[in-house]
Amino acid sequence: MAAGSIFSCDCSEAATFRGLAEQLPRDAVWVTSDLRRTHETAAAIIRAGLPGPQLIPGPEAIAIADLAEQDFGEWQGLGYDEFQHARAGDFHRFWHAPAHEAAPGGESFLAVIARVSRAINQLVVTHAGRDIIVVAHGGTIRAALGLALGLEPEASLAFTIENCSLTRIDHIDGPGAGHGWRVVTVNRPPR
Repeated sequence: MAAGSIFSCDCSEAATFRGLAEQLPRDAVWVTSDLRRTHETAAAIIRAGLPGPQLIPGPEAIAIADLAEQDFGEWQGLGYDEFQHARAGDFHRFWHAPAHEAAPGGESFLAVIARVSRAINQLVVTHAGRDIIVVAHGGTIRAALGLALGLEPEASLAFTIENCSLTRIDHIDGPGAGHGWRVVTVNRPPR
């Protein structure tokens, strides 16, 4: 996944990041993946007015490699036409490939689910009772939704995650029926 760290993102839409800053909780634990574009996005949200760490990543922000986007290996950076040609027309209806298939030199969505679930479960234990802002990627968010809703991997791929949208998932501790998660919103625009 090191190759993914070279990709930057466009953080020039100040209104987008102001909209995010207005909707996110204050005094939260900040988490990013280890990829540069999440650090840049978090910094843009902070510049837009949400108090947060001074340096991304820094002593107050946590960068977690397990929250990185799916490693697409040889498929990374291909346009849809190039990708369809590389797959000989065998194009999955929700995403690039079925959840169990790994890109050549990359990883499967099943692997993404395993590592994202591991990271989320650790964050829930380490920061119990705290709000956590995770600046992440579409694949990471799909995996988190799959964990929260107990979905089959293929069903998790059905979510469309827009750039700079908000997804809120609450972990609920305590006894009772259910599996401990509530999905509050998916893909909310930044206003």
